Amino acid sequence: MSNYSISGKVALVTGAARGIGFETARQLAERGASVALVDLDLAATKAAAARIGDRAIGLAVDVTDAAAMQGVVDQVVAAFGRLDIVVANAGIAPRVATLRTMDPAVFERVLEVNQLGVHRTVHPALPHVIANRGHVVVTSSIYAFVNGVLMAPYAMSKAGVEQYGRALRGELAQYGATAGVAYFGFIDTDMTRDGFADDIAARFLATFPAFLMKKLTPAEAAASVVAGIERRSARTIAPRRWTGYSVLRGLLNPLLDVRTERHRVVQTVLKDADQQFTAPRATAEVSS
Repeated sequence: MSNYSISGKVALVTGAARGIGFETARQLAERGASVALVDLDLAATKAAAARIGDRAIGLAVDVTDAAAMQGVVDQVVAAFGRLDIVVANAGIAPRVATLRTMDPAVFERVLEVNQLGVHRTVHPALPHVIANRGHVVVTSSIYAFVNGVLMAPYAMSKAGVEQYGRALRGELAQYGATAGVAYFGFIDTDMTRDGFADDIAARFLATFPAFLMKKLTPAEAAASVVAGIERRSARTIAPRRWTGYSVLRGLLNPLLDVRTERHRVVQTVLKDADQQFTAPRATAEVSS
């Protein structure tokens, strides 16, 4: 199945007040869709919708609130008459910390937003997506398949989102609807900048090959999502340089895990992280 026309469709995008979510909504609107932007801050979300134009509305809701998300879907259908496309993009990341020192409440909040928030966004929309043979995108990350040291709950949540999207695609096939998983590498968003802002994070990222660290803009990442919707793609990976790693993950991941255990610089960074944050780190969550 391919060549899905976005023109005339109605899309709901979460985490849409800024960053990748906003750019995805804007580019869907450019292709002729009506768009509902969903985020926590009502004023910021309405302002973002106003920047897109008359066929955009802004709604404020916490994606972890199942009843509220049902209400959002109802509002979108009431406003535009249908719902075809869902982009479950909202997510948060903790500041880097080891599992021993990370605030348990932060750990659980990341899972709640990134995993349950995706389900609570997609589930109420499914009757409409099925009826209209539409498309769902769930936002995962390269952290679904790379070692998640210092970002364990984020990696855990994104691996779960990958499985959610794969299962959903299989289950929607009988209806002629589709789902895809978007895997983002390093994108120049507030979340990436804030999440990797401290010295420990900078030292850890310096151990990665430089070519893997080059960032895309939110507009470039969103363009890959929109192109994936038009192709009804099962997987969208941006930057595309991570595609080879994803394909070879079964071979590369055992090697990466051994490297993590034995690499002198990596282990020094992890030791410093564990000692620097001797008490549970009440890290502030940052959203995409």
